[in-house]
Amino acid sequence: MAAAAAAAPGPAPHTRRTAPPCSDLGRWWGVPEGTGGSKEGVGGPQPPPNIAAELGPGLKRLGQTLKDELPSWGDGWGGLDPPGTPPGPRPPEEADVVVVGGGVVGWSVAYWLKALEGQRHGMKVLVVARDPTYSRASTVLSVGGIRQQFSLPENIHMSRFSASFLRNINEYLGVPNEPPIDIQFQPSGYLFLAPPEGAAGLEATVRLQREEGAQVALLSPTQLKGKFPWMATEDVAVGSYGLEDEGLFDPWTLVNAFRRKATSLGVHSCSGEVFVTSAEDMMPRHGPAPLSARIKYVHIHMPDSREYQPVSCAIVVNGAGAWAGELLEGPGLPGGLCQPPLPIQPRKRYVYTWHCPDGPGLSCPFLIDTCGAYFRRDGIAGNYLGGMSPPEEEEPDPSDLSADDGFFQERVWPPLARRVPAFESLRPRGSWAGYYEHNAFDRNGVLGPHPQLENLFTAAGFSGHGLQHAPAAGRAVAELVVRGRYESLDLRRLGWRRLVEGQPLAEGGVV
Repeated sequence: MAAAAAAAPGPAPHTRRTAPPCSDLGRWWGVPEGTGGSKEGVGGPQPPPNIAAELGPGLKRLGQTLKDELPSWGDGWGGLDPPGTPPGPRPPEEADVVVVGGGVVGWSVAYWLKALEGQRHGMKVLVVARDPTYSRASTVLSVGGIRQQFSLPENIHMSRFSASFLRNINEYLGVPNEPPIDIQFQPSGYLFLAPPEGAAGLEATVRLQREEGAQVALLSPTQLKGKFPWMATEDVAVGSYGLEDEGLFDPWTLVNAFRRKATSLGVHSCSGEVFVTSAEDMMPRHGPAPLSARIKYVHIHMPDSREYQPVSCAIVVNGAGAWAGELLEGPGLPGGLCQPPLPIQPRKRYVYTWHCPDGPGLSCPFLIDTCGAYFRRDGIAGNYLGGMSPPEEEEPDPSDLSADDGFFQERVWPPLARRVPAFESLRPRGSWAGYYEHNAFDRNGVLGPHPQLENLFTAAGFSGHGLQHAPAAGRAVAELVVRGRYESLDLRRLGWRRLVEGQPLAEGGVV
């Protein structure tokens, strides 16, 4: 053993050092060698040591030694967390409401639950975020816009509600003793272009938008050319242009404002992946097939851990975005009660950025071309961003968030260069990809209670407009939970009934 010890190299990295023997404590605490810590040393009696002068440097050296020798895990208190401990707070054992999804919709629901309840220590609300870093979150990877131009009245109503909310955001989400919220809103109307065969449909949609209170103008090709001289309009029959309550804002600021305000109202949060693994049938096990069930527990798989924390709960809100459909496919739910399945799928969408010094200036709208390609300004220095949804048969693999720059070269750039001739000489700058919660049934949000899982509510499937509709959707679902009915907006048509009856709602304004 002694030979092996002598031949071994030095201690491995992050190996704890054992405490020194008592005779060595003097060296650790800064006492000169040979004194043994006593007043007597070589050469006879010594003057009393200056304890204050020696203790300070000694403690400093001890602290540095411990810092160098002990392993460092995570970002916990003092930089030291036991291995296997998940980041952030552990899930509680019980909650009144579990909100699955830590994006802007989930945090909006949580905020409105506490705001409508009006009690600091009343309802216990837990938000579970799958990606606490938000590095892969749909919210912060979106292009950050709000518009009134939809073809479904419910979507127009939610946009109008959200526009008012964003204008007065500090009245809702301001936290005492914290700086006011600035979502960096930039007024910039959306401009939808229609070819001759789509002109009648766009004009009918604008009539509906005006009836619902939205301020939208119809522009002829001549008017478009006069207002936007950089645009080619030869193949355009008409354009619809938003005159107010449309523009750009910072998604991260909005979700963080919801999160901070909800937390200040007493909302709890943790990170992990949720599995609904325990449901109670409302009929005897050996009798007829159950007509309904209630979820008793959700199980939270904590990151960097093998643990599953069960959380008993009274209400579950499915705000899981692109993974909302997967949540209802767990083995713990009665299969017959989850029909029809929630038709929400993760899709991958690319966003590209480019520079063009001769491109459109400050008057540039958020333009949606006749083919579906879109672009907008990205600041004021000749920078732009844009993209396009691929055809259904060419959907990219959503298993990762790598961006395909070839898609820009082949599909996005050519139509945009035809629409804006200056873009023929643009210089690509970068790209990213984000998740898109695609409702394969009708590309509209699904809101409200599940028809057979009695304590499950859904707020998902917005198909690209979840960010802008989050304030309204969150309030709507919270009203159902707290008060049992819609009060601000009547969104009953966005409920599960249309899925059960197979009657989709048409929305022509999906980008």
